[in-house]
Amino acid sequence: MRVLLIEDDRLLGEGLKEFLERHGCEVNLITDERELESVEKVALYDVLVLDLILKYRSGEEILKEIRERGIDTPILILTAKGSIEDKETCFNLGADDYLTKPFEPRELLLRLKSLVRRVKGDKVSVGDAEIDIKGMVIRRGGKEFRLSKTAWELLMLLLRNRGRVVRTETILSCVWGDKPVGSDVVRAYIKEIRKVLPEGCIETHKGVGYRLV
Repeated sequence: MRVLLIEDDRLLGEGLKEFLERHGCEVNLITDERELESVEKVALYDVLVLDLILKYRSGEEILKEIRERGIDTPILILTAKGSIEDKETCFNLGADDYLTKPFEPRELLLRLKSLVRRVKGDKVSVGDAEIDIKGMVIRRGGKEFRLSKTAWELLMLLLRNRGRVVRTETILSCVWGDKPVGSDVVRAYIKEIRKVLPEGCIETHKGVGYRLV
C-alpha cells in the first residue's frame, strides 16, 4: 500500500511513517505542503492521509483542489479539528474518512487498509486478465507477466482512474516527475502494457491521453 502522508508536525509524521512502514506500507511523508508541486501526483498513491492545519495552505483547500481535478484517490483526514461542522465540510468536499487526534496508530492502519480494499481489493480483472496488485503480476491465459517498474506505475495510475481519460501531462507529472520525458516515452510504455492486456483495454485519446476501460 502506497501512502502519501501530509503532516506538518515532523515528529508525529516521522513516527507514523515508521509505524506504517513496519506494517508493510510504502510511505512518502510531506511536512511542508509546498513540496506537493502538483496535486495530480496524489493519483500515484493508494491513499492520502491529510492534516487540515498546515503552515501555508489549509487541508480543506488541498482536498477541494484534488477532487476538482477529478482525482479519486481515497483521502483520510487526520486532524485535531473534531467538530461536526469540520467533518461535514470535509465529507462534502470529498473526504472518504475522518480521524481526530489523539488516535491509535493501529486504528489509522486499519482504516487505511479498509479504504484501499474498498476501492480496489488485491486483484482486479481487466477483460480476461487478472491484475494481482499485491504480487505486481498480471495473469492471462494460464501465464504470468511482469512489467517494468515504470510500466507498472503507469498501469496503476490508469487503474486508479479506470473509466476516465488520464491526460498525458498528468501521466508525465505522476510517473516521471521533473524528468525531461516526452509523450513518445509514454507511448512506448503504453505499448508495453498493451502487450499483456486484452486488445482494446487501453484507449488512446489523441492529443489528450489514455483511458483504461
